[in-house]
Amino acid sequence: MNEPAPGKPDYIKIQDFSFHYGSKQALFDIRMDIPEREVTAFIGPSGCGKSTLLRNLNRMNDLIEDTRSEGDIFVNGQSIYDPHIEVISLRKRIGMVFQKSNPFPKSIYENIVYPLRVAGQNSRAVLDETVERSLKGAALWDEAKDRLHESALSMSGGQMQRLCIARAIANRPEILLMDEPCSALDPIATVKVEELIHELKKEFTIVIVTHNMQQATRCSDKTGFFYLGKLIEFSDTQKIFSNPAKKQTEDYITGRFG
Repeated sequence: MNEPAPGKPDYIKIQDFSFHYGSKQALFDIRMDIPEREVTAFIGPSGCGKSTLLRNLNRMNDLIEDTRSEGDIFVNGQSIYDPHIEVISLRKRIGMVFQKSNPFPKSIYENIVYPLRVAGQNSRAVLDETVERSLKGAALWDEAKDRLHESALSMSGGQMQRLCIARAIANRPEILLMDEPCSALDPIATVKVEELIHELKKEFTIVIVTHNMQQATRCSDKTGFFYLGKLIEFSDTQKIFSNPAKKQTEDYITGRFG
């Protein structure tokens, strides 16, 4: 495992983490240190555990019945399974963007302020500032500023996905999880989201699951290759794709399997 770059402390520490759906084990003894304010990509064939691990980082898998985990995950030195941690507040710190854009059937404005309203924030000045900051952060302000009160469902697919990113960063999370955020987008919209990821890492620690290996090379600083629920290799993205240490990794990225 690579040493973290100087000045980039490990921010998410995954220690001997295993996860089960009922009697089926989905993850086996994952050990991984994810640095702060970098982009870490999870790659591997379908069903290899990468999305399962991603959803464990903000305990989304708690919502599924009959699951259990072993080992631990730390964010900034604190276990996310600490009994004193409130899961809702954890999810505020760890935003999530899903594979399929999922805007609410509300206005663009109301989509973004929704998490603030749920928390009891009704100050128009605060809400207005959050909308502008979040849309600018999602590189959507210029396209949306004159239509804030139109339905979010009137936007294009690429705009809707960036709106979901704006909604995810409205609460100023520390970490942004992205589960195949471009898989439903055309190439032009994909480029916009990838450029956005590059900008967002100045402020957020980003973990992205992708099937697109070119996307991993373009977007990420670190890459983890998963196979059958195990982390086969984790290193700098450039090293993974140019000089992988494991034959399984090389076979996957050269298209010999998966």
